[in-house]
Amino acid sequence: MRKTYGFHGGIHPPENKHQSVRTPIADAGIPPELVIPLSQHIGAPAGVAVTIGEHVRKGQVIAEAQGFVSVPKHAPTSGTIHAIEDRLIAHPSGHLAPCIVIVPDGKDEWIECVGTPHYETLDKIELLELIRHAGVAGMGGAGFPSSVKLSIKAGTDIETLIINGTECEPYITADDVLMRERAEQIIAGAKILRYIIGPKDTLIGVEDNKPEGIAALRAAAQGSGIEIVDFPTKYPSGGEKQLIEILTGKQVPSGGLPSQVGVVCQNIGSTVAIYDAVVHGRPLISRVTTVTGNAVREPQNFQVLIGTPMRYLLEKAGYQPEKNRRLIMGGPMMGFTVPDIDVPIVKTTNCLLAPTEAELPTPPPAQACIRCGMCAEACPASLLPQQLFWFAQGKEFEKLEDHNLFDCIECGACSYACPSNIPLVQYYRASKAEILRLRRDHEKAEASRVRFESRQQRLEQAEAEKEAKRAARKKAAEQRAQTAGTDTEEDPIQAAIARAQARKAAQQTGAEEGELEKLEKAVVSSRKRLDTATAKLEQAKSEGSDLVDALQTGVDKTRAKLAAAEQALADHQQTRTQGSVGDKPPADAARAAIEKAMAKRQAEAALSPAEKARADLAKLRQRLQKTEETLARGKANGDEEKVIVALESTVVRLKEKISDAEEQLQAAEDA
Repeated sequence: MRKTYGFHGGIHPPENKHQSVRTPIADAGIPPELVIPLSQHIGAPAGVAVTIGEHVRKGQVIAEAQGFVSVPKHAPTSGTIHAIEDRLIAHPSGHLAPCIVIVPDGKDEWIECVGTPHYETLDKIELLELIRHAGVAGMGGAGFPSSVKLSIKAGTDIETLIINGTECEPYITADDVLMRERAEQIIAGAKILRYIIGPKDTLIGVEDNKPEGIAALRAAAQGSGIEIVDFPTKYPSGGEKQLIEILTGKQVPSGGLPSQVGVVCQNIGSTVAIYDAVVHGRPLISRVTTVTGNAVREPQNFQVLIGTPMRYLLEKAGYQPEKNRRLIMGGPMMGFTVPDIDVPIVKTTNCLLAPTEAELPTPPPAQACIRCGMCAEACPASLLPQQLFWFAQGKEFEKLEDHNLFDCIECGACSYACPSNIPLVQYYRASKAEILRLRRDHEKAEASRVRFESRQQRLEQAEAEKEAKRAARKKAAEQRAQTAGTDTEEDPIQAAIARAQARKAAQQTGAEEGELEKLEKAVVSSRKRLDTATAKLEQAKSEGSDLVDALQTGVDKTRAKLAAAEQALADHQQTRTQGSVGDKPPADAARAAIEKAMAKRQAEAALSPAEKARADLAKLRQRLQKTEETLARGKANGDEEKVIVALESTVVRLKEKISDAEEQLQAAEDA
């Protein structure tokens, strides 16, 4: 017999569980319309994977997981996608959320499901992917994706796997009937979880007010090594941290996770869903939901499709709306009033409670706190509810966090015990939401600050680089001026004449070399075209083609072009042989040309630095335009690759020079 422990606080509200366990689980059937919210779990909402008017089959993915903490959504039955729009969902705020609306066709046709009965042949990563793709999320609490919860960090030693069958909330019996009717599936699912996690002990914790469920589990678990542990009934022993303390004596640290003390917990309903996903390949498209309260004639548990409107399910249990003032999703302690009776069932809907006013009266007005301390005695998380209440009223959020507000599991034990009827949990929920909003705002502001500082740093770095280039150019100009100032012995006129003659000779020689190369290319190209045309003509003659005359004409024209090209080449070569680069110009003409050039330079020297830089930039841009036009013509004419490459290199160099000239112009204008 395993030793169990207690936990601080707790209460004993009326259980009211016997009403809904008198009959087996009933099939709720297929409603006229299914509304599947994209977010039924903690984490990122799923992304739509279907279109309006598309026909889907049962089990087909209709929304893909978005991110690590997310799960997909599947069609609960076959039918047509009627709408993808915002609908009212089951949430305390009563807000709208994106939903996929399916109109069933009544055929209930499944997709092909491939299970893995021998799951030991798969590694743990593959099993986690199966669970994730099946859309399994926690079905007893906030809906945390099961695959994420089972992804244990490397190096973490898990000693105990706990299957939570406590179901301590009054009225709810969904897990109880699962233990009674599907104990074998629970044990099989626990074995899969044990294979994934590899714990030393596997425990199923159940309160002692469920004798039939305990007996069924013990019969199914014989020889499996899975231990069924029952313990005294006390609310909220079903809280994850409280159950861990009951079964192991360990306390999860404030703000910590169960894995930090070597424990992993899973709900009974989630365990069955994992069994269906792995062994049968079926996604999570339905769940067991308790429908109870004195405003229904036949309280019972239903196997209901996800997305079923609550009105449809309530009518199956004989709902009497005239007796019911508020409909609660969940139990009387942790549940919330749904905004409308037509909101859909989701993966976390374990109970619909329709009480009468006498059964669950409207809370009386809150009185002033009398500082009795009963809330602190009832708190299972060992918090100070009275202190948290004062801080929440004063919106002292830092003090709330210092007093571990987020350790509150919102069980409602403090509100239940309060003689002044203060709705303490509502204050805590509102404060948590406000703190989370402030955190998000702070994160956004911090991200904006980082982006702004990064931009400023980039601008400063760019400005520093420009300044360094300006300084380098200035230094180079000074050095050139010093070099020019030391060379005073040579006559500037004669030096200029010599430089002009050399440039002219080089330009003329280069022009002639370019012309010669162009004529030689024309001869070679004409010969190639003549050879090709002649070959086509001979082939047409041998085949007796009707194109002989046309081809003959082409050959004649090509031969004439070749003759013209050869004559032009010969004339050019003869001219080069007979003539020279050219007689030197008379000294007077040369001196006049040089004087003109010097006058031009003097005029340029009279320009301001900015005007000179602007003129140089204009010249460079003109050269770039001409070079690009030559390059375009060369590509169109099919010039040799080396010519094209040379022109492209020239274009690149000119663009670099233009960039430098633009910086020089900017520097001159700044000066």
